[in-house]
Amino acid sequence: MLAEIRSLNEECGVFGIWGHENAAQITYYGLHALQHRGQEGAGIVTTDGQKLKPVKGEGLVNEVFTPEKLAKMAGNGAIGHVRYATAGGSGIENVQPLLFNSTTGGLAISHNGNLVNANHLREHLERQGSIFQTTSDTEVLAHLIKRSGYESFEEKIKNALSLLKGAFACAILTEEAMYIALDPHGLRPFSIGRLGDAWLVASETCAFDIVGAEFIRSVEPGEFIVIDKEGMRAERFAYPNERSICTMEYVYFSRPDSDIDGINVHSARKRLGKQLAKEIQIDADVVTGVPDSSISAAIGYSEESGIPYELGLIKNRYVGRTFIQPSQDLREQGVKMKLSPVRQVVDGKRVIMVDDSIVRGTTSRRIVTLLKEAGATEVHVVISSPPIKNPCFYGIDTSTSGELIAANNTVEEMREQIGADSLTFLSVDGMVQNIGRTDPGSKCGHCLACFTGDYPTDIYPDTVLPHEKEVSQ
Repeated sequence: MLAEIRSLNEECGVFGIWGHENAAQITYYGLHALQHRGQEGAGIVTTDGQKLKPVKGEGLVNEVFTPEKLAKMAGNGAIGHVRYATAGGSGIENVQPLLFNSTTGGLAISHNGNLVNANHLREHLERQGSIFQTTSDTEVLAHLIKRSGYESFEEKIKNALSLLKGAFACAILTEEAMYIALDPHGLRPFSIGRLGDAWLVASETCAFDIVGAEFIRSVEPGEFIVIDKEGMRAERFAYPNERSICTMEYVYFSRPDSDIDGINVHSARKRLGKQLAKEIQIDADVVTGVPDSSISAAIGYSEESGIPYELGLIKNRYVGRTFIQPSQDLREQGVKMKLSPVRQVVDGKRVIMVDDSIVRGTTSRRIVTLLKEAGATEVHVVISSPPIKNPCFYGIDTSTSGELIAANNTVEEMREQIGADSLTFLSVDGMVQNIGRTDPGSKCGHCLACFTGDYPTDIYPDTVLPHEKEVSQ
């Protein structure tokens, strides 16, 4: 579905490279591949071995960077970042990578995730004299590193990382090295690649494909990786806990051409669609999916059910990120600027509309209305995930439980609110088993908190929801 109108956003994407003469240019293309993970701001920091040089701004990757800017970013190492801004968290100061300078050298950090103990750590640091310049969790990590009592810089980073609770996939850049870390639960995807003699890291493997790099392996939970002129070496800053990768990466956030821990996202979504068709049989004429993330599941549903798949909804790819909506009436028309029904496909037909999730229900209601206005006699909504009943504390911009339609309504009440003829969700077991992970345990290595309320980490009493503050971009 469309992030601009559904308010379900993955908070950011991270890319890094070490050992390539065109590090800035390659990072630009890597961030372009990760643009779906953040469309509000982008940044790159490079190193030439002597100095860290930043360029960042609000907007899309191709709006922030020009050939002239990239040409001035000399160096063989770089980290980059794309982000979403949440309520109260916009502003250039929060665009990453965050860069910190001191008499002992520079430090840049790109971070994907959200810390559940950020407030606790921030208050502790402020009592010790720290002054924060942003509302980003990432700045907490920088202060922890600088205040660590260890002598070596690597030990300082590992000590700081061990104090963090929650989700974090980090790329840290200094003048002389790049450091990579993933939280002990592995809540966010993070992969390592090679391009000739250069090492790369990215939130998704699709970024490797666009720059011609080879995927090597996934970063392991609790792993700490050092990449410098001597090559790459892997250590640990923490023992791994039970793997709990965000299930929504497979369901919605990641690009279909990405692989997460060896599982192709498109193939996983097709299996989810097939499982939907096994769990619910609907008498209908045509299956269609909501572009783009639901297309794979819709194809799977069609193949399993035998009901033909048709392109019943078209996404307008040329609508700007922030088109003007001066009145409520025009805001209500926003979905029509983003999606158009194919009247000849749905007119007079009983339509199965496959989508990946329902958050507030407003977008689903508008799409059902579009299909019926185009002549669909019935619209049956099938969702390739269970109902989202709980907020996420790990870096996804979901709202409080009070604003989640599934937290306050039965499935029948939800069906009535969105105007569908039927509404069906995939079961938790059906989702987990068909994604295809082989991790031991009933959860198969998944975080299912937004569906079940079973959070893989402790949730601190002062944890602030991502929509109420700036998450770790």
